[in-house]
Amino acid sequence: MLAHAETATLRRALEIAADPAVPLGPNPRVGCVLLDAHGAVIAEGHHRGAGTPHAEIDALSRASVSVAGATALVTLEPCAHHGRTGPCADALLEAGVARVVVARRDPNPLATGGVETLRAGGVDVELDVPEDLAAAVGLLNRGWEHGLQHDRPLVTAKTALTLDGRVAAADGSSRWITGEEARSEVHDLRATCDVVLIGTGTARIDHPSLTARSPDGTLLPHQPLRVVMGTGDIPPLPAPAGAGDTLHLRTHDPSAALAELFAHGRRHVLLEGGPTVTGAFLRAGLVDELIVHLAPTLLGAGPPGVGDLGITTITERLDLDLVEVAPRGRDLRLTLRPRTA
Repeated sequence: MLAHAETATLRRALEIAADPAVPLGPNPRVGCVLLDAHGAVIAEGHHRGAGTPHAEIDALSRASVSVAGATALVTLEPCAHHGRTGPCADALLEAGVARVVVARRDPNPLATGGVETLRAGGVDVELDVPEDLAAAVGLLNRGWEHGLQHDRPLVTAKTALTLDGRVAAADGSSRWITGEEARSEVHDLRATCDVVLIGTGTARIDHPSLTARSPDGTLLPHQPLRVVMGTGDIPPLPAPAGAGDTLHLRTHDPSAALAELFAHGRRHVLLEGGPTVTGAFLRAGLVDELIVHLAPTLLGAGPPGVGDLGITTITERLDLDLVEVAPRGRDLRLTLRPRTA
C-alpha cells in the first residue's frame, strides 16, 4: 500500500496529466512525478500530445540532480515499446529509478509490458493504489481507452427535456428549458470532449456557436471540433475568436461519421443534435452514454427528445441503465447507458 505522501504525489501526477492545454485525441494524458529517497520532489513531467516526450521522459529531462534510487509515480504504466520515442520503462531503468508506482495498467496491447520490464530489472513496482485514483485516471482517458477497444470514438449524447419529454415548444422555441447550472455543466462537458456534433437542422434553426464557455462568457482553454452532420447545406457557424474548427460531414450514416472522426484522431464525441440525429445514433447502437438534464416543467406539445427508433412494439424497447442521478439547481441530471445484457 502507498504511504500518505505517495498518495498525495500520485494525485499531483493526475493533476498535471489533466492540464487543459494538452490536446485531446489519440494519445493518453499521462503525468509523472519523481521523488528522492526523502520524499522531496525532484521533477514533474507530463505528456503534451502526439510527437512530444512521454511523461516519464519529460520528468527525467527536467531533473537537475541524479534520480538514482528515486521513486517515479506515474498515472499510466510506462510503455515498453518503440514508437516515436524509446520505451519509458527502459529509460527509468537506465536512470536508476528504484521504485515505480503505477495508477493504471496500459490497456494498449502494443505498449503494455512496462511493469514486467521494470520488475525484471530489479525495480520495485507498486500497483496497489486507491481505487478512486485508478478510476480517475481511467475517466481522464476514457475516450482513448474506448478507441482502443472499439476502433471508434466514445459517444456521449446530451439532451435537455421537460417532464413530458419535449425538447422545444410547439413553435420551436427552446430557450431555456433548463436552468443556469445545467447549462453551465454542458459547457464543462464540451471542454472534456474533442468533438461536439449536431445535425444540419440544428445548425440552420439554432445557429449555435458550439463553444465551451465559462459563466462570464469567456472561452475555456480547450475548445472542441465543431461538427455538423448531414447532406444539406448549412450557413457558417458563428466563429468567435478562439472557437474550434468546423467540419461538415456530408452523410446521414452515424458509423461513417464516427469512422471519419476516428481517422482524424478524435476519440470523444459529444452529440448535441436534435431528435433526428440523436435517434439515428441510438438506432445504430452508437450511443455509449446518455446525459439528460430533466427540467420540472411541462409543454404538452412540441418535438420529442428522440426521433423514430424503428420500435413498433414494447418488446423491442431500448432499455437503459440509470448510472447516476444528481440535482443541478432546479433540474435533475440523469446519466444513463444502454443496457448490454
